[in-house]
Amino acid sequence: MENSSTMSKSAVKISLDLLSNPLCEQDQDFLNMVTALDTAMKRMDAFNQEKVNQIQKTVIEPLKKFGSVFPSLNMAVKRREQALQDYRRLQAKVEKYEEKEKTGPVLAKLHQAREELRPVRDDFEAKNKQLLDEMPRFYSSRLGYFQPSFESLIRAQVVYYSEMHKIFGDLTQQLDQPGHSDEQREQENEAKLSELRALSIVADD
Repeated sequence: MENSSTMSKSAVKISLDLLSNPLCEQDQDFLNMVTALDTAMKRMDAFNQEKVNQIQKTVIEPLKKFGSVFPSLNMAVKRREQALQDYRRLQAKVEKYEEKEKTGPVLAKLHQAREELRPVRDDFEAKNKQLLDEMPRFYSSRLGYFQPSFESLIRAQVVYYSEMHKIFGDLTQQLDQPGHSDEQREQENEAKLSELRALSIVADD
């Protein structure tokens, strides 16, 4: 979008520079052509800015909002991983006491380890269930979230290029010389350029 804005602003500057050219004071036909070009470039810039604003509002900002979800999502995954590590650590501790000879002290430690394990296991299972339930819903909702943005982007482009077709179509009608083909125009330009090159002030040394 920045490149598009820069291009349209540059086009407006070029037309303004042409309007300040002394030739516009000397040749009414040239002034009319440059004025028509300047009007077209300003119309183009206005529609381009409108397109940029529309895309910013309906595409860029929703994308940023969607991206802001990921830190919370990543944090939920990290909390689940931490809960899993705590669960595995205490589960290994329980299994270690279960493998030992069942003496009084061992049974006491086994009971304590199981008591420590229970809330940690419940916490992990809750976090794990939450991710299993919500992650598929998160991924499946992406299309529904982005579809309006894509539709808006397409509409903005259609409107913009339709207007560009109209603007440059109007400009062509104002500047066009009836009965001249592109080949004829090119030949005329070459002939005029040859005349300029023949002038002594631009002749090669």
